[in-house]
Amino acid sequence: MFSFGLAGCFISMILYIIFGQVTVKRLRKNSETKNILGVEYASGWDIINVAQALSIPRSWRRKLETSSLSSLYANSEILYKHTTKIDRVLAAIFYWLLTLSGTIMILLVIFDALSLFD
Repeated sequence: MFSFGLAGCFISMILYIIFGQVTVKRLRKNSETKNILGVEYASGWDIINVAQALSIPRSWRRKLETSSLSSLYANSEILYKHTTKIDRVLAAIFYWLLTLSGTIMILLVIFDALSLFD
């Protein structure tokens, strides 16, 4: 499982750079979208915000965008108007691979701490 998690992390790093250079760079330059990419906690966090907004299910997006913390997240309706189907597919692959590989690695650390591998 470690090798799957590690491979997923490596591939998601490559997709992070590609998605950032291809899609998010274009969105940052657009005057309609540059202010709706969500809060950037660290440099490049808006790439993850955009990928999340384009890839999570619509019901989850509505909950995030109507909550009191909605300014932290990217606005998916406006992003959908300014992205192509290829951008959305790339976002979904990147976001879910990042999420799943991160979850696998965290679970492996927890299982190791609980001595389940002995």
